[in-house]
Amino acid sequence: MNTTKLSTMISSYSSTVKTTSRYSSLPFLSPSSSSRNSIPVKQSLSFPPSSLSTQTRNLTVITASKSHDSNMAPSFQGRESFFRSVFANMEKVYLDRNPTAKAVLDHVRSADDSQICYDHIAFRTFGVNGYGIDSIASFFLDYGYTQKEELRFPAKKLKALWFSPPSVPHPDGGSGPLPRVFISELLVDQMSPQTQTTGFKVLKSLSKYESKELSIVLFLVSLPTTPSGRADSIGRVLFLHFHLLIPSYEPIYCILETVAFNIQEIIKKYTEASGSGNKHAALASALGSLTWGKPLHSEFQQLARESEYAAWTLVNGYAVNHVTISTHRLKSHLKNIKSLNEFIEENGFRLNSEGGVLKVSPDGLLLQSSTVADSISFKFSDGVTESVPCSYIEFAERLVLPQYKNLPEKEVQEFHRRDGFEVGNADKIFESTSKEQLTRRAA
Repeated sequence: MNTTKLSTMISSYSSTVKTTSRYSSLPFLSPSSSSRNSIPVKQSLSFPPSSLSTQTRNLTVITASKSHDSNMAPSFQGRESFFRSVFANMEKVYLDRNPTAKAVLDHVRSADDSQICYDHIAFRTFGVNGYGIDSIASFFLDYGYTQKEELRFPAKKLKALWFSPPSVPHPDGGSGPLPRVFISELLVDQMSPQTQTTGFKVLKSLSKYESKELSIVLFLVSLPTTPSGRADSIGRVLFLHFHLLIPSYEPIYCILETVAFNIQEIIKKYTEASGSGNKHAALASALGSLTWGKPLHSEFQQLARESEYAAWTLVNGYAVNHVTISTHRLKSHLKNIKSLNEFIEENGFRLNSEGGVLKVSPDGLLLQSSTVADSISFKFSDGVTESVPCSYIEFAERLVLPQYKNLPEKEVQEFHRRDGFEVGNADKIFESTSKEQLTRRAA
């Protein structure tokens, strides 16, 4: 992505640079205390089209990465300020929309009294029409990130890639190391081709029927349908035949045709309408904007029946899906993820219970947990307003690798610990935005 072009686009939304001291103990992605730039973000639990307000917070946290990696391009330092500003604004949008994440950070910071470190930050995408992993990954690759392993989730029809950050000097009290980036995509072409009824259309004139009968016909066929589709439409026709005494079943059946849309068509409809929006994925994330138009409520519901991941992405777009606190980088007893989980629950927050609260990799070296996602009020293009899942916050503890187990604790660095991700853990973490978990949270 052209840096000058992206910078110009962002600056067109804001000409002010503000900093505050409210979160000065969390130096997130800022090159130095004297050059922290932040883009104003609207303080609201809504989806601002692309507007930015005057209320600003410099919410900053340092982030974990392998400090021994040296994959930083020589020119990165000169572009670092811009990169960190974009990345920090992604975080601001995320925190403005997700009060649980902000509250958890506040509680941990007050209890631990140390810098909070992000292990990784995550995004979701549609793997079609250029809107997959590459669309948002290109921004990070342009700034020195390196692609690592691929993970596959066959049951969810997902794949993911993670990216390691460039090594950046981060003196105490200054900027922190950059986070890993985890990007997943829905394999849209693998979605079920089976069509599901969403509505009907009248193909032939109904003028031969009385106006009262016509009104009833149009009312009945406009009702929401079930996934059974054709069987449901036949049932309505039988109702018309037996209860309205319309003389023939067949003529009515012939004048109604199912208008069917499958999951693939809905997703492609919006990504195609977005045009070249995929080229500006990072900008969309930093501004909190969808690159496509707001969907119909019925389409959101239909996607949710087959893939809650698809439904989430349709209404959240390139918004940060979650950030992850690196627990082992904390200083107090909360550095132990089990203690942190207890602390989180004692403060009234629900944790994702899928597969158990604590997710453990087969080698026992990667321990993860997460809150249940917040919900946000979303107004669909047909005027329906409904609460939809937003984002959540995760916690990860990376244990020391066996070959370094005898190192004194004070000598252990990030590269001595377990790196990468685990399919089994991630598969359960994905459920943090599921209806089942959100319903349990509301109970």
